Amino acid sequence: MRQQEISAVILAGGQARRMGGEDKGLIHYQQKPLVEHVLTRLKPQVGTLAINANRNLERYKKYGYAVFSDQLSGFQGPLAGISSALHNTRSPYLLIVPCDSPHLPLNLAERLYNTLQHEHADISIAFDGQRQQPLFMLLKQTRQVSLDAYLQQGGLAVHRWLETEKVAISDFFDQTRAFQNINHPEELNRP
Repeated sequence: MRQQEISAVILAGGQARRMGGEDKGLIHYQQKPLVEHVLTRLKPQVGTLAINANRNLERYKKYGYAVFSDQLSGFQGPLAGISSALHNTRSPYLLIVPCDSPHLPLNLAERLYNTLQHEHADISIAFDGQRQQPLFMLLKQTRQVSLDAYLQQGGLAVHRWLETEKVAISDFFDQTRAFQNINHPEELNRP
């Protein structure tokens, strides 16, 4: 794997309704914003990093990485963020992760890349031993056309778009905890 060929984008553009509408990436967990945990774990794995956000852009820009919003208006979901990520990065491979998983694997990029290459796929997603984690995704830049066409047809569901793609599943059964995300305020207290 050539690290410089992979750009990572953290999805922080949602409405976070289950968190009372707060900007989830900026909510504190263990004394620092969730996005900081994710940035720290991703930085050594990829060539470049960026953040997809639809509010508080100036606060996100203070981390020193590119920040961009969805090109589609109205909080259309993670696929809108992934589409914008594809339009805003030029690396051959794009790693997508959510902003609310502070323990993501330290070898996420490498394992997803190896699975993608081994299976001759266009996209690889994580499997935590119990269920697929499609927002932990490595995809080829070439998928931009397919995703944009899906969105233009009104598609919003990640799993439905993935059904139209050549997807490989990367097994992370040994790191189930790494994919725990924070969706509710009470989860901010867990270790």
